[in-house]
Amino acid sequence: MSTTKPMPSEAAATEIPAVPLTIEGYSVLHQMMRFRWTSWRALDDATRRNIVGEAVPVLKGMEQNAKGQSVFYSLIGHKGDLMFIHFRASFDELNHAELQLAQLRLSEYWEPTTSYLSIIELGLYESTTKVYKTLVDRGIEPHSDEWKREIEHTLERQKEAMRPRLFPSIPPSRYACFYPMDRRRGEEKNWYTLPIEERARQMNEHGLVGRRYAGEVRQIITGSIGFDDWEWGVDLFADEPLVFKKLIYEMRFDQVSAVYALFGQFYVGLRCPADQLGTLLSGELPEFTK
Repeated sequence: MSTTKPMPSEAAATEIPAVPLTIEGYSVLHQMMRFRWTSWRALDDATRRNIVGEAVPVLKGMEQNAKGQSVFYSLIGHKGDLMFIHFRASFDELNHAELQLAQLRLSEYWEPTTSYLSIIELGLYESTTKVYKTLVDRGIEPHSDEWKREIEHTLERQKEAMRPRLFPSIPPSRYACFYPMDRRRGEEKNWYTLPIEERARQMNEHGLVGRRYAGEVRQIITGSIGFDDWEWGVDLFADEPLVFKKLIYEMRFDQVSAVYALFGQFYVGLRCPADQLGTLLSGELPEFTK
């Protein structure tokens, strides 16, 4: 009795792994703080100046660190007063940044409201399907040692090509918007049960919207699966905050957002350069120049 063997392309469609490849860059920590204004105002002017004078050079050094910056923002609304964003080469260095801030006398006047731990991530959906199918067509068994070597070489090449996006400076924009998000995993709609080709199609469509806003807003995506309560974090940076509303609203009409996206709390803040800390803590808006 004869049997019909599947064509290589058919085998690839059924055998390729479901998980897309990713490349990672800076480790990222967001810290949201509430400031104890009543206690701060109770201090005399000289004490406040001394505390600010101690904090400014430390914050400025973190802000100008060429191997991963820290910048902070004055938050708008009730969710907190300050937001620190730290980019570092490792989680160890993020922890060191936390400890640096904790040593400041100024830290006696703030208390954490929340935080978010993640790592800059670029998803390689289009490259993934091409690479997986090529390897399967060559007869390489998924997850074998040879498969892992080929994948590692692919990731190394992609990481080198994408280095500026994986290890960026924090954009010098006036406003920042941060929010966490998930992909839906419910009984009726589950992102993770879709074929990888369909997920790639939807993500490509989603990305086309963002590219239309190039020059107006800078977006940095971080992965947080296994690190925090949501699956991804999104940072948007712009000089005009209205663009956050327009971009996010337009993206929600994409299938990937309309059907599969869940969003956490949003945080919007104005950037405060380190040398403007005293101005901010005196109750005035800090001056901002790029």
